[in-house]
Amino acid sequence: MVLFQPSDGAPLETCGSTTVHVAGAELNLLAAAARAGAPTQFCSRVGADPFGRRVRSAAASLGVGTDLVAVDDTRPTGLFAKDVHPDGARRVHYYRAGSAASAMDAADADRALSAGPALVAVSGLTAALGPGPRRAVARLAREAHARGVAVALDPNLRPGLPPVTDLLVSLLPVTTYLLLGLDEAVPLLGTDDPAAVFARAAEAGVGEVVLKAGADGCWHAGPKGPCRLPSAAVAVVDPVGAGDAFAGAYLAARLAGVGPGGAAWLGTRFAAGVVGAPGDTDGLPSSSETAVLLTDAASY
Repeated sequence: MVLFQPSDGAPLETCGSTTVHVAGAELNLLAAAARAGAPTQFCSRVGADPFGRRVRSAAASLGVGTDLVAVDDTRPTGLFAKDVHPDGARRVHYYRAGSAASAMDAADADRALSAGPALVAVSGLTAALGPGPRRAVARLAREAHARGVAVALDPNLRPGLPPVTDLLVSLLPVTTYLLLGLDEAVPLLGTDDPAAVFARAAEAGVGEVVLKAGADGCWHAGPKGPCRLPSAAVAVVDPVGAGDAFAGAYLAARLAGVGPGGAAWLGTRFAAGVVGAPGDTDGLPSSSETAVLLTDAASY
């Protein structure tokens, strides 16, 4: 989607101007994974409009492949706007009903699988956009697993969207990597105690869990159970996108052979950069910084 946010820090209703960005949880994840060295492809739909062209251009500039982005001649590209409240809190307003991406279906999953991926990343946020996107997520995860392709699941539960907990729970047995927010643990697994979360996820058939806890850091798989890693954030300018950056870096590191501890360490560095800058991907480490971080992560 295309994101509008006040350029002067004022609320949307009074701001004099806005800046324009391209964002969305799935693209944010891919941008971080690409920056961390993984070849990536974005499978989605955009409208045949200037915003759709902007999405594809921005994805390409972030190193994300766009060959799997279909152009819909009959539906627009989705938009959203980020409001800044006086206390510094952010609220996001979405305008994606009837958008091209909301019309995705099982055929889009087949298009993604035709690219022969080593890993597919699916999101509960996509599944919540409607019956078609729900079918796309379900088919992509289950068929990828059947073909021996790793599956990463980020629940991305949103209170303002239709519930998809039943679907996500049904996908746990085919999930290789569960990228779970601490606030999502109770709806999916019935507990937010880290040790119990890891145990219940394993019982459900999940291959590996990382538990994201925002300012409290994360828990990753260790030889004797979950290990806590503190947040690396020094300052918080905009918290939106931190979890996506963490997830993308974590998955890229795991694909590169880095262990769970090193992958989580890299994820915290990527998340810290994103929360320290406005926009969902503006704070990602540079390519030269990432090279150093990857070396450190591999020896973590």
